[in-house]
Amino acid sequence: MSIATVLKQADIFDELTTTQLELVASICEERQYQPGDVIFEENTRGDELYIIADGEVEIRVDPSLVGAEGGKPQTIAVLRRGQSFGEVALVDQGIRSASARCGDRETRLIVIPRGKLMLLCDTYPQLGYKLMRNLAADLAMKIRNTDLQIREQLTWTHANKD
Repeated sequence: MSIATVLKQADIFDELTTTQLELVASICEERQYQPGDVIFEENTRGDELYIIADGEVEIRVDPSLVGAEGGKPQTIAVLRRGQSFGEVALVDQGIRSASARCGDRETRLIVIPRGKLMLLCDTYPQLGYKLMRNLAADLAMKIRNTDLQIREQLTWTHANKD
């Protein structure tokens, strides 16, 4: 399956033309990971966006990194083909808010470097607009899902105290 075909399946590339998808594909690289391989660690700098071509990726947080005693890393999401991750560090060039590791089977990722992507967006503003709009929508959905998880956890914790 070509990189452009994989990109076409990802929500963040919705409404991009075939030519625009080919332009994005030209700056991508593919990487293979084995089950349990760490893709990146929480609290590290990041400048790449990842699209899952095949396999699955676990997004994990480590409560001990923020001072929670006895907290072990927890999987907060499992992502599959067509889904993206790494957007937050891509957008703000800050540190990763979670770790990512390969799930239970071999995984192939499409990796998009920030610098090349920003240059492409500057060179082709219509492509950049569509992509940034889609990234914003994707991040908003992820924030809403996280908010829901937090509310469920708080409700569950509060109900068990009563």
